Amino acid sequence: MGEVVPFRAASARFHVGQLVHHRLFDYRGVIIDVDPEFRGSEAWYRQMARSHPPKDRPWYHLLVHGSTHQTYVAQRNLERDPAPGPIEHPLLGAYFARFDGAAYRPLGRRN
Repeated sequence: MGEVVPFRAASARFHVGQLVHHRLFDYRGVIIDVDPEFRGSEAWYRQMARSHPPKDRPWYHLLVHGSTHQTYVAQRNLERDPAPGPIEHPLLGAYFARFDGAAYRPLGRRN
């Protein structure tokens, strides 16, 4: 079994509440959670992560703008949203208290 490496916040480029843009699929979203490394199943990775992004880097859970979808995205496929503004998603209120003009502010502390 491999060595367990502790999560370092500095390795994550993005944070909960931040607006991001998916480089490959051209959609906007807001981050609702950060995993220090890939935490999905091998079957999901083979089917969904066809560009084979690294599993040992941060992955992000997102609410997708203008939909009801949530996604799980590797850090290398994300960039800061070039034109941040509010997003539309029915679950925003379950995670965030408000939008401050640049990012969403979480309701409370989450793991």
